[in-house]
Amino acid sequence: MEANAAAPLNLKANKMAVQPEGKLLFGMGAPLAVSMLIQAVYNIVDSIFVSYLGENALTAVSLSFPIFMLMISVAVGTGVGINSLISRRLGAKRHAEAEHAAGNGLTLMILSMLVFVLFGIFGTRPFMRAYTSVPETYEYGVTYLSIILTCSVGLFMQIYCERIMQSQGQNFYVMLVQITGAVFNIIFDPILIFGLLGFPKLGMAGAAIATVGGQILAMLISFVLIFSKKNEVRLRAKNLRLNKPVVKEIYQVGAPSIILQALGTVMTLTLNGILIAYTETAVAVFGVYFRIQSIAMMPLFGMTNAAMSIIAFNYGAQNKKRVMRTWRLALIAGIVMMLIMVALIMLLPDQILGLFQATDEMLRIGRAALTIIPLGLVLASVSIVCSVMFQAVGKGSYSMYLSLTRQLLVLIPAAWLLSKIFHEVTAVWWAFPIAEVITIVIALVMFANVYNTRIRTLPPEPPVLA
Repeated sequence: MEANAAAPLNLKANKMAVQPEGKLLFGMGAPLAVSMLIQAVYNIVDSIFVSYLGENALTAVSLSFPIFMLMISVAVGTGVGINSLISRRLGAKRHAEAEHAAGNGLTLMILSMLVFVLFGIFGTRPFMRAYTSVPETYEYGVTYLSIILTCSVGLFMQIYCERIMQSQGQNFYVMLVQITGAVFNIIFDPILIFGLLGFPKLGMAGAAIATVGGQILAMLISFVLIFSKKNEVRLRAKNLRLNKPVVKEIYQVGAPSIILQALGTVMTLTLNGILIAYTETAVAVFGVYFRIQSIAMMPLFGMTNAAMSIIAFNYGAQNKKRVMRTWRLALIAGIVMMLIMVALIMLLPDQILGLFQATDEMLRIGRAALTIIPLGLVLASVSIVCSVMFQAVGKGSYSMYLSLTRQLLVLIPAAWLLSKIFHEVTAVWWAFPIAEVITIVIALVMFANVYNTRIRTLPPEPPVLA
């Protein structure tokens, strides 16, 4: 792991300091958006393949989903903290501290992974037993979840390497890594599930093996990239030992991101409980919308991930002008993208629902959902871009409070209250735009505070460092 102490300044890092913000944002954001879109499409395709094993298999995967998403939340959230800290240190030309953050980040990823490996060994059976008494569903769930968790090294290390590369603006490589893993996944899913091309028929185990296989392949490619001489941030054995201040700085941004992403699981489970009181079809419609929304939001998330690295770098470099220009460009692009996506969803509800073999009842409920829920997405884009600024300047707790307010303190109570007042499932869908209206007001108040305390005080011109 050791490398020469002196490292040349990375060309990508230079670009984050001097390249025009619009070109930089698009150049870094487009590869991320493409790779995220592929990941979102894969999730839909994967469910289709598993459904051929029967409804119990699909139910088992659905029951496993909260634990799987919790694992991703921990890995991605920790990675966000690592990314933000490294970008800020590189922007401030504190190279040794950036490498210290990278080393501590690797140790934190390994420790997090071990927690889920242990759960995969000892916790999957009690977990599945708590949710189902159907033997086939139970066995499918134990098989799938235990493989996903015990072989999670690929997921954690892939995400770690991606964040190291993102912190230096190397998002094209991140796109290649994610696409490679997703394509492997899509190809080998049917091969291993159904025993094609001479491979054994593994059923549910095949679906899990295809998933972890794609993650491990992506991990190996990522290792090659970050250990290359072109990588500015080197991993050194001396930096693996945890340092309390460094860990604290990583989780100041990372912990809120973990909680932020985990809240989505809590929100989904709670809303399903409200909707199922009307009909299971409403739950199916919400599931369809959730998948479509994930695809619609991926371009925005790709751009905001890039924006966070650029803003964090220039915040560390004390370049107020580039910080604000990047944020404004991200805000405008986010609003435009969401307007396009909202128009498509609202104009094509029948065509979208038809992809999921919608019944007449599902069409009736789904048309209302796909024309009401998207109304809040444009407002959501503003809140998301504000959250990026919070994370980039080390105020990740604001992102957590914002998500907590939206999903738990406003959305769920509003959905429950509307369901009790109007006794009609359509009323529940209005909770989403209501939540976004309240959230954007809070987001703008928070942004004003962050701007006044952290951005306005930056010098008008960045300092010239030797």
